[in-house]
Amino acid sequence: MYTTNIIEGFHRQLRAVTQSKGALMKLLFLVQENIYAKWNKPVHNWNQTLAQLSIIFGDRLKPNL
Repeated sequence: MYTTNIIEGFHRQLRAVTQSKGALMKLLFLVQENIYAKWNKPVHNWNQTLAQLSIIFGDRLKPNL
């Protein structure tokens, strides 16, 4: 599972807005809300990822997250 790509994508979208605008805090808040709204999509291959994590971590994994 590569969360680094998600985080870097988030930062890239923030940088795109903050390079040429003035009211930075308000813009960052609004952009953050728009980005989070896009994150409601299901995770690609989540069942396969969950199966692999359960093999690796066994009973430490809580699948009801």
